[in-house]
Amino acid sequence: MKVHLPYGRQGLEVELPTQAQVLLPERVPALVRPEEAVRQALRQPIGSPPLAELVRPTDRVAIVFSDITRPTPNHILLPAILAELAARGVPKENVALVNATGMHRPNTREELIAMLGQDVVDSYRIVQHDARDREQQTFLSKNERGAEIWINGDYMRADVRILTGFVEPHMFAGYSGGGKAVLPGIADAEIIMSNHGGSMLAHPRATWCHAEGNPVFEEARRVALATQPAFIVNVTLNERKEVTGVFAGEMVQAHDAGIAFAERAHVQPLHQRYDIVVSTNMGYPADINLYQSVKGMSVAAQAVKEGGAIVLAAECADGLGQAHYAEMLAWRKTPRELLDMVLEPGFAELEQWAIQCQTMVQVRADVYLYSSLGPEQTRRTHLKHCRDINETVAALLEDCRRKNDGNEPSILVLPFGQLAVPRVEA
Repeated sequence: MKVHLPYGRQGLEVELPTQAQVLLPERVPALVRPEEAVRQALRQPIGSPPLAELVRPTDRVAIVFSDITRPTPNHILLPAILAELAARGVPKENVALVNATGMHRPNTREELIAMLGQDVVDSYRIVQHDARDREQQTFLSKNERGAEIWINGDYMRADVRILTGFVEPHMFAGYSGGGKAVLPGIADAEIIMSNHGGSMLAHPRATWCHAEGNPVFEEARRVALATQPAFIVNVTLNERKEVTGVFAGEMVQAHDAGIAFAERAHVQPLHQRYDIVVSTNMGYPADINLYQSVKGMSVAAQAVKEGGAIVLAAECADGLGQAHYAEMLAWRKTPRELLDMVLEPGFAELEQWAIQCQTMVQVRADVYLYSSLGPEQTRRTHLKHCRDINETVAALLEDCRRKNDGNEPSILVLPFGQLAVPRVEA
């Protein structure tokens, strides 16, 4: 059976056994005119007056947008928002576009043009958030764990604050979008590390498609609300990265509407776990590096048997990603030792969330990585190198048969990674 896997920009064709079950997201049609849908949502929002009624010509406005690692259609969202501001008489020099990089690298001019369009990049001031630069931040408060909460100063000094993003399942925040534009998007490193700390991510509700009772989700929402955003614009996307829904207005009500929509589209019930799960991180830009692609192995872990195997197809064109994540992978000899390290009381390091999420999967199942990384570089990440997906799956099948008295192994394929989240029902 031939299966197309999103991988990098081009994709990948693989030949898998006929007994493999392919789990796809619900077929949600794309909006025919997404630009018009966004304009309509700005004028008829959820739980809020229209955007134009919230802005005066003299206001300073900050618009937070997703960075290159997210498939948010900034080229659709920002022009529509900027057009509303211009029609209201807000001059361009009063508008700051804040790139929600979180702990990621800043984006290049070329990437910004690809994301926003040449005219927007040339016409508006763009602020590349730097979570490690405290001078760029404004103090907000402390959380209950004693961490200081600092937020991007350009955003906080604005009279009108607008958040954008997209809603999809998230491996420990439950769902993306909403408050994540602020935390981690434009927050300081200290609060990001606290929010993504070992005890937070080890909470049983800090997982895929759980918002209520999820401490990571709930803190991100509380912090975002404390910054008093005037308006949010979130979208949902299908597996082709086309806009399927627009949710704009008051942050909580609009985000909750997006979550309800995403839940129906992306959560897929299953009645069993599988010996082998083949997954992706949805191709470019989500699989730009291994740091981001941990999500693809994490969603596969929702359906794999204890002691099973995961095969992840993620191009990782930018290599491992965050430098400190790559460094920490070498601090211990095994995934179990790395996980124990992160869970030690008082342990606090940048990028530790990726180490924890990766190793929580690896102590459950073997993980094979098909990527642009070489065999030695892959082994240094504690993952198993996959030279060819067809060959790896065939070898895993044979190994399973030997261990299970010749019984045929079960295989699940998640071509679109977290856009089809398995929920195994008892």
